[in-house]
Amino acid sequence: MELTHLDANGSAVMVDVGHKPVTRRTAVATATVLLGPAVLTLVRNGELPKGDVLTVARLAGIQAAKRTFELIPLCHPLFLSSADVRMTIDDDHHAVVITATAATVGQTGVEMEALTAASVAALTIYDMCKAADKSITITGIRLVQKTGGKSGDYHAK
Repeated sequence: MELTHLDANGSAVMVDVGHKPVTRRTAVATATVLLGPAVLTLVRNGELPKGDVLTVARLAGIQAAKRTFELIPLCHPLFLSSADVRMTIDDDHHAVVITATAATVGQTGVEMEALTAASVAALTIYDMCKAADKSITITGIRLVQKTGGKSGDYHAK
């Protein structure tokens, strides 16, 4: 397997994508925030002192997707066609499941943007809820789907 972010000397480099064709590329990532029953009730009822947790986390995730290149050193700055973050309350596990989607028409994929959006949304939920319970756990951050580009489509099993 060739590691594309290393040069012949083993130094980290930003991949040159100038030769790649421009195609539509999408990615979907998820993360789960395990809150526990008491905190989940506070989130659902909007009773936390910092405000509407899910709306703030959604906006933080979208903002993070747009700024991924500033956070991950070898990521390219991308013009995103769209970035979306959705939250689902999972009552059985006392959790919030985050689904982040990013899309572009360009020469490189948006997997990192989707993963960053899901991660930052999860961290925002933690930040807004930590006063109620510091044992909140963030888990399951992963790419679940990507389309476009030379490597083709990917769907997690």
